[in-house]
Order: sequence, then structure tokens, then C-alpha cells
Amino acid sequence: MQPANLLLLTLVMAIVAYGLGYARSRSLAMPMGGIRHLKSLPFYYGARAALWSGIPALLVLACWMAFQGKVIQLIVIGGLPEGLIPPTDGEASLLLSKISNVASGALPSGFVEAPIAEAAERLKALRSQSQFLMSALVISVAVLAGFLGWLRIRPRLNARAQVEAILKWLFFSCAALAILTTVGIIFSVAFETFRFFEKVPFTDFIFGSHWSPQTALRADQVASQGAFGMIPLFTGTLLISAIAMIVAVPVGLLSAIYLSEYAGKKVRGVVKPLLEMLAGIPTVVYGFFAALTVAPFISDVAATLGIEASSQSALAAGAVMGIMIIPFVSSLSDDVINAVPQAMRDGSLALGATQSETMKKVIFPAALPGIMGGILLAVSRAIGETMIVVMAAGLAANLTANPLETVTTVTVQIVTLLTGDQEFDSAKTLAAFALGAMLFLSTLLLNVVALKIVRKYREQYD
Repeated sequence: MQPANLLLLTLVMAIVAYGLGYARSRSLAMPMGGIRHLKSLPFYYGARAALWSGIPALLVLACWMAFQGKVIQLIVIGGLPEGLIPPTDGEASLLLSKISNVASGALPSGFVEAPIAEAAERLKALRSQSQFLMSALVISVAVLAGFLGWLRIRPRLNARAQVEAILKWLFFSCAALAILTTVGIIFSVAFETFRFFEKVPFTDFIFGSHWSPQTALRADQVASQGAFGMIPLFTGTLLISAIAMIVAVPVGLLSAIYLSEYAGKKVRGVVKPLLEMLAGIPTVVYGFFAALTVAPFISDVAATLGIEASSQSALAAGAVMGIMIIPFVSSLSDDVINAVPQAMRDGSLALGATQSETMKKVIFPAALPGIMGGILLAVSRAIGETMIVVMAAGLAANLTANPLETVTTVTVQIVTLLTGDQEFDSAKTLAAFALGAMLFLSTLLLNVVALKIVRKYREQYD
């Protein structure tokens, strides 16, 4: 059984356990004169039985899914002949990918060695057995635990206290899981980044002005060392993000001010939903628009003016990205401005201030921290955008400040470096983690600066 279907079945069994627990509590209460003689309401007895059935089964399912891939990989690789066992983890990953392609039918078995074809058959058998054992174990645990929870229902059982205690630990586990996930991401990226700096000097990466990560498979091939200078990538990222924010911030902020303070209810009811529809358009559609409409238009205008412009430019990508980000700035700013108490507006107008003066002197300073938060969210969206840059700005890592030239960004290069079958421990692949670490540090620094700005204006307003 597939994990998704198994998860759905586990939830159904938990619902059945709830119904049985609810019915048992009521049946036990009937000879005693009704549910008022129960220690808790029937709802809590049913919820207790559902939690007893669902939580252990879900834990077993999660643990099985977490470890089955690694266990199967070890069994399949370990079953190969001595000469085919790869010496490194990167080669093992490539070999397992090849075996998986044969097992799925993407690669005909006649094009590979006989041991690889046998390993593919063994992989399919192990996956089938794993799914069967996982399904049997999860269903058994759900049924057995639910039965025990149903069997332990007693009229004097304080089911409410137990349910609340379980939910408390469940909520704490979810919060801890989120924190541990963040910590795990940081440590995994940091570990791979350190491995990258063992292959490439730190100074070459930080201060290098040339990016060409095309490493060769043999030392005698051309460009076997590669060039891993990050400056062109971050320059392109900042250039496109700056163009996007120049478009998005004024248009979005002024739109929010108009909709919240000047527009009538009918105009607001029509314009605001239309503006927010921009946020629902897929980024690939924006990429098509940038590549097929905006970029040729910019190139034609530049040629008319006698300026040389590339068919793929930072200006085209940044402008379309700014259009995409407008709803984020507008919607968040509009909500923040509307959250300013009406009493502040009335007080300013009562003192003789005009609507424009009230907006500039009272409402905008009060809403500035929230507006800064919206702009920061828009900047993060601009830095992390990939599809528009690929289609409108290209993949060339040029160190330039000219918005009419082709550039690329950090996120585009991360996707490019991790695409395809290649050794995971090569400098080319590890460079993606180094770029991710630098991007993480840059975003963190941006958040710290924005937080200081927000606190400064908030203290001034207070």
C-alpha cells in the first residue's frame, strides 16, 4: 500500500476508534443514570481512543519512511559483486540512481551489466516487501493500540486530562520539530559548505570575480579546476532584486494608500481582488511574459536609441519580477494601514489636518513597522525567485551593473548545480551548498538591519 493511502487509512481507523470510544463511554454511563456520572464528556473518551490509535501508527509510519530508503540502499549495494561496489558515497548514489532507472523501466536492462539488472530486480522486490511489511505493521499497531485505548475506558477515567496532556505534548513536539528542522537545515548546509571549502579556498569563493563551475571528470581535461567566485552571482542577484523593488515598492505602497484611504467601497471591492490576482499567477507564466514580450520590447527600444542590449537582460527579469511582487507589498501594506485605529484619523482631522497630512504625519508613521515587514517579505521573494530569471535573464554569470546585459542569480545557479546525475561530493555539487549558506547569511543580515529600522521608527512613534 502506498504511504499516502496508508496515511488515509490510519486516519480512518482513528475516526473509527473515536466512534467506538464515544459509544462505549455512553454505554457504560447508561446503567449509572446518564453521562453526568462520567468523569469526562463522551467526546474526550472518543478522542482518547482516537489518539491511542492514530499517534503510534503515525510514528511507526514516519520512522519506516525515514529509514527504509537507506536500509534498502545498503542491502542492494551490499549484494553487488566485489568489483562493482563503489568506494565513495557519491559513486554509490550514482550507481543506485542507475539501478533505480532500470527498476522503473526508464533504462532497459539490456543496456546494463547483468549484476546491475539483478540488483534492479532485487530493488523492486525489496521495495514491494517493504511496502507490504510497512502496511501490515502500521495497520496492526493502529488496531492494537486503538483496541487497548477502547478497552481501558472506565467511567471514573479522567479522559479529558489525558487528552489535554497528549495534545500538549503533541503541540510541543510540533514546535520542537520545527525548531529541530531549522537547526538540521543549518547544520547540513554548514557541513557540506565546509566540505566545499576543503576543495576550493575560501578566499577564491568570497573574492573571486569569475564563476565557471564546470569541473572535469579527469585531471587532464580542460577546466578541470573550475572557477567558483561568487561575486558575479551576488551582483546579479542584487541587481535584479533592486530593479524588482524599484518597480514593486512605489507601485504597491501607493496602491495600498489609495485603496485604504481614498478609494470608495465599490472601487476597492473591484480593484483589490484584481490586484491580488497577480499573486496567483504561476511564476512560469511571468517568465513567458518576460521572455516573449518584455525582453524583446526592451531590446527594440534600446536599439532604437542606439544602445546595445541583450535579448536576455536583468531589466526584463527585474521589471516582471517587480510586477509579480506588487500584490505582496500592496496587500500587506493595505492590511497594516487599515489596522491603524480610526480614532487616530479622527483626532488628526479634528485638529484641522487634511487627509493628506493625516496620512503622512499620523497613519504612515504608525503603520511603518508593518510596511517594512511587507517590503522585507517582498525582498525575500525577489531574492528567491528562479523561473523568471532563467527565462528572461539567462544563465551567464557576468560581473556587471548594466541592467541591459545578461546576468544570473544565486538561486538559479543552485538549481543548475544540483540538476542531473553527478557525484554528490564533487566541488561542482558542493558549491550549491556554499551558495546556499552565503544566501542564508545575507538574508539573515537583511532581517537584522530591517528589524533595527523597524525598532527605530517604532520607538520614535511611541
